[in-house]
Amino acid sequence: MQPLPRRSAGLTPGLTFLLALATGTAVSAIYLNQPLLSTLAKSLGAPHETVGLIATLTQVGYAIGILLLVPLGDVLPKKRLVTTKLALLALALAASGAARNIGVLWAGSLLIGILATVAQDIVPLAADLAPAKRRGRVIGTVMSGLLLGILGSRTFSGVVAEHWGWRAVFVAAAVLVALVGAILTVALPAPAPRSSLRYGDLLRSMAAHVRDQPQLRRAVLTQGLLGLAFSAFWTNLSFHLSGPPLGLSDGQIGLFGLAGAAGALGAPLAGRLGDRRGPNTGVLIGVALVAIAFGFMLLAPGALLITIAGAVVFDLGVQMSLISHQTIIYALDSNARARLNALFVSGMFLAFSLGSLVSVQLQTRFGWPAVLLLGLAASISALASAVRASRARASPVTATA
Repeated sequence: MQPLPRRSAGLTPGLTFLLALATGTAVSAIYLNQPLLSTLAKSLGAPHETVGLIATLTQVGYAIGILLLVPLGDVLPKKRLVTTKLALLALALAASGAARNIGVLWAGSLLIGILATVAQDIVPLAADLAPAKRRGRVIGTVMSGLLLGILGSRTFSGVVAEHWGWRAVFVAAAVLVALVGAILTVALPAPAPRSSLRYGDLLRSMAAHVRDQPQLRRAVLTQGLLGLAFSAFWTNLSFHLSGPPLGLSDGQIGLFGLAGAAGALGAPLAGRLGDRRGPNTGVLIGVALVAIAFGFMLLAPGALLITIAGAVVFDLGVQMSLISHQTIIYALDSNARARLNALFVSGMFLAFSLGSLVSVQLQTRFGWPAVLLLGLAASISALASAVRASRARASPVTATA
């Protein structure tokens, strides 16, 4: 074992901002396609179900990359890992922008998902560098960058596509990722790895964490259910908004990302709440907000203003729950934060991919209300899971997974 040097004093506000910016830029790559799905279907002459696989493959790739690549952050120099993955991500984005058929775009989407996991290499690094008393706040700040990247990417994608076409979206993103990678090459700290495990042993140790950490399993279940609802909403929103009676353009659809981005303001709030009152409170409040938002949207599925308000509230809830869960799992084992994060986020993104796959079928056959009903059912299930997990944490002696 080679312990990471203590560097918390060096985690300046400027460096925290840089980590948030890098995280948001990287993760935005996996959501660029969502406002474009309707346009891609027309451009490539493919049915909605086929084009919907672009979003699904991106999320599957993200889950694969998190499970197989993010754990390397415990055994490899994080700076080299981050900058290498950013360079490859820029190439995958450029290749997707040049795609001439759906098969190439599928392959590019899978690679984008795998390589965009560099965002999840940065989040545990921020947790390592932060002092314990400020860890929730630092994670919340960095995650606000990640979440703004997720949601702002939709606005960026829609506006760029409306003026310059969908290919320009991927090319512009490739340039931005390459620029961020160049900045990080200079500015990113280079802490030593926390472990000297071989790769096979590293992966086997993850199985042990799943077996031995009931709090991790509960977090994956609860956040995964929210992820399913989150993915169902955003994957199908462009189909709903571009069709009758609304008939919105790519740019107008992309502006919905601003509604979701407003909810990202809750990330630092969730971090502070976790520092002061414990993360369990943040989880329960966040999950309840998601269920309430989907319930109101289902009452008036065609009302644009209610959909906008619902996007703000449910994104706020998802983010509060996410930050609170990450605060919980990062406290389980300081020497395995990359692996714990990999398990947590890979489970969440597998749920994302399931949400995309199932909801596109529901949207095609039954319309937007069926998507909202799926989101409501998933969020109510998540609330039941969160209540059970909170009771288990309050009674650790009798808790079961």
